Amino acid sequence: MKLDFIPRVCPLCGGKDASVMVEATLDEGRLTASAFASRKLPEYMHSRMVECRGCGMLYANPVLRQEALAEAYKDASFDSGAESRLAAVTYRAVLEPHLPDLPSRNSALDIGAGDGAFLEELLALGFQNVVGVEPSEAPVAAAKPTVREYLKCGVFAAKEFAADSLDLITCFQVIEHVWDPVKIAADAHALLKPGGLFVIVAHDRRAFSARVMGTKSPIFDIEHLQLFDRSTGAALLRTTGFGSIAISSLLNRYSINYWIRLFPLPRTAKASVSWMARVSGIGNLLLSLPAGNLAIVGRKPV
Repeated sequence: MKLDFIPRVCPLCGGKDASVMVEATLDEGRLTASAFASRKLPEYMHSRMVECRGCGMLYANPVLRQEALAEAYKDASFDSGAESRLAAVTYRAVLEPHLPDLPSRNSALDIGAGDGAFLEELLALGFQNVVGVEPSEAPVAAAKPTVREYLKCGVFAAKEFAADSLDLITCFQVIEHVWDPVKIAADAHALLKPGGLFVIVAHDRRAFSARVMGTKSPIFDIEHLQLFDRSTGAALLRTTGFGSIAISSLLNRYSINYWIRLFPLPRTAKASVSWMARVSGIGNLLLSLPAGNLAIVGRKPV
């Protein structure tokens, strides 16, 4: 993959005044089909990250061209079906307390739907018309036959949906990846019915785990064009017209094998620990931990 970068203003407020927080650590020779895959083994490669002096947004600048990003996601590999299903259960738990606030359970859209695991949860919750949009071909191909019909492979485009038509729009671990997060939120606002909900799960750049691990945290990655916290997450929804904004931390539940993959151990040590976890069977046990993620929920005013 050829890295083609261009300069960028703050994706939240449009400001140009920013201070460098983290220098780039990129190596084109190490980029593979997994570089833009979900829940991959951390590569510890990321763009230069700067902090907007106006709104506090942390974002990549310069950044890969939008066309290059779209092509990279289209061809990305997928081998995280088990983690996808576990994440879907976590996201269902995030959503359930807000279900009584919905206008109905008629229609829902999941942006960045992967293999459609969360669509299964939506159907189980009684939603009648669900759609998942996923830019990568591999997860769509890996989807269960029961949900593949609800998946659209491609980049999310608001023009493909009617205004004021959806009860719920979800965007899980995707808002960090998009070129223009404000447009995504504004499009969600336009597509939702009055009273509809926009539910985001995003990495929290100020989480304890991120502060402890620093640039070795998996949140610092070539895929992530911006990183939110409670303040900038609220500003994103408030700027685009949402009200009744609720923000909370969440626990993620994954296998110990997967947690080991994420932890920033030296390569040799990680291989040894992973091997011991697999052969002992301990690695298959599920463990809930605060992985440094935020649930950000906004309601379109009635």
